[in-house]
Amino acid sequence: MSTETTTGRRGVLADPAHLAFLLLRTVFTVAPILFGLDKFTNLLTDWPRYLAPWIDGILPGDAQQVMYAVGVIEIVAGLLVAAAPRIGAWVVAAWLLGIIVDLLTLPGYYDVALRDFGLLVGALALGLLARAEAVRGTTGRA
Repeated sequence: MSTETTTGRRGVLADPAHLAFLLLRTVFTVAPILFGLDKFTNLLTDWPRYLAPWIDGILPGDAQQVMYAVGVIEIVAGLLVAAAPRIGAWVVAAWLLGIIVDLLTLPGYYDVALRDFGLLVGALALGLLARAEAVRGTTGRA
């Protein structure tokens, strides 16, 4: 029996695509919120050092103040993924692309840029899966 003809929770949880959607949605909700909050504390790392000087030069304030704004944007992006993953996934993907551009123009952070490229691909996959979820009607907030 296919998951399309099976109704109820067990059928939905047996669908690998739905489980992948739930996994990505959870990660791209929690991670941006936690990283965004850390921009205010710098517990995980010294975030201002990840800001390319040319970006710091065109934005008002110092690098830490920019990181406060970055933190707010990341928290909002995570909440958007939670509430509306069909939109939030693409916002996170665009944000990650911006981070990658920043890191590629900052010598010594190419490995982090590569990691963020993997996250970008995951966010794009979430966007596609969220669209599929909405078409199937398996999530009310997709």
